[in-house]
Amino acid sequence: MSAEPSDVQSWLAKAHSDLLSAQILIANDPAILDTACFHCQQAAEKALKAFLVFKGVQFEKVHNTSYLLGMCLSLNPEFAAVQDQAELLNPFAVEIRYPGDAAMPSPEEAVEALAATKANL
Repeated sequence: MSAEPSDVQSWLAKAHSDLLSAQILIANDPAILDTACFHCQQAAEKALKAFLVFKGVQFEKVHNTSYLLGMCLSLNPEFAAVQDQAELLNPFAVEIRYPGDAAMPSPEEAVEALAATKANL
């Protein structure tokens, strides 16, 4: 099964949109850090999914960058270079989006999430 180039491009376009959203939210005054971190995670997640689509690999509908990275690693060991970044972003998928136990990320954590995202893209 081969992916259509437009399918891969669609995933990458969405990833890029999330990355731009995160950058805007971090630069905003005041910064909107929780939503920025969510968009960082989403950008990395969609970039990993783009690679899986490119390889024709089916994946579950999940928001877990660690899981997706594991699938990518099985296809290309070079993904090991971004393993730490994927792990850092994983909590921003769900926990940060709802009130409860998740603390608001600091400006430093948001900048670190943005750097991790750029490493995944």
